[in-house]
Amino acid sequence: METSEFAKLSEPIALVVDDEPLVLMDTADMISDEGYAVVEARTADEAYAFLDRHSSLQLLFTDVQMPGKLDGFALARAVADRWPHICIVIASGAAVPRQGDVSGDATFISKPVSAQLVHEVLVKHGMPRTS
Repeated sequence: METSEFAKLSEPIALVVDDEPLVLMDTADMISDEGYAVVEARTADEAYAFLDRHSSLQLLFTDVQMPGKLDGFALARAVADRWPHICIVIASGAAVPRQGDVSGDATFISKPVSAQLVHEVLVKHGMPRTS
């Protein structure tokens, strides 16, 4: 998605990151149902590169364990430091955060996630359904 396309979007924008295609699709659908335009990435490295070009989104929803240099915790810390306006949700079915893994106002949730859980987390962050 180009910067000019971002400017035309009326709904908030979310970046969803997961290396499992079905999980990525399901999570993207849940977040889309909450009123977000969704951009998908399959690795944290890909997500960071995207954010480096397009940081005007409102939500990062990332898995933890993915191939590449960055995992989801490292991505979340980098985003919290560089783009503090972005709401961050970290989800994992295997990893458990240690001290320092989850920074700022980021939220960690365990997988599997449900549409209800996604809704509750977004409401907690003041980002309720817009549609």
